[in-house]
Amino acid sequence: MGGCAHPPAPAVPGPGLVQLPVLKGWFDGEAVLYVTTDISHADVAAAKGANFAPRLAHALPGGPPQPGRGSSVDKVYAVTNFQQPSVFASAPKPVGPASKDTAYSPLWQMVKVTWQPGRNPRELRAEEAVLEAAEKGDVVLEPTPVVLNCPIVQRPGQGSLPGVLLPRPPG
Repeated sequence: MGGCAHPPAPAVPGPGLVQLPVLKGWFDGEAVLYVTTDISHADVAAAKGANFAPRLAHALPGGPPQPGRGSSVDKVYAVTNFQQPSVFASAPKPVGPASKDTAYSPLWQMVKVTWQPGRNPRELRAEEAVLEAAEKGDVVLEPTPVVLNCPIVQRPGQGSLPGVLLPRPPG
């Protein structure tokens, strides 16, 4: 196996830790933690402090969705006019090499979610809640050509990626 699919190299003398900003998101009503490493759009990459990786845009399937046609990307919903964490359409179960969720991919197509004037914004914590709000006319969904590499690294009750060290709460 090549590429990223090989076991970790032996420890190198000296510091062996990398610190990345861990962000909170939502999946099916539960909080998840993820990192953002690469984004296909320069302005979004700059805003998020990620690598600009224009080739990620090639991961989007061409044309309208078709039943049975697989894709390496899933949707992540980003609310534009109300502050809340992103909402992911899938997540590994469990997190790590034993994941059985074949729908999960760390590549995401950004879908902008905008609350309509006169509606009461509220935190949306699942893809179903986002789609229901859109169906009711509370929000407008705008798929974008932006692809993000945002692996989910921790889920409550579903573990963490090996080597992920989360700070312990004080007390």
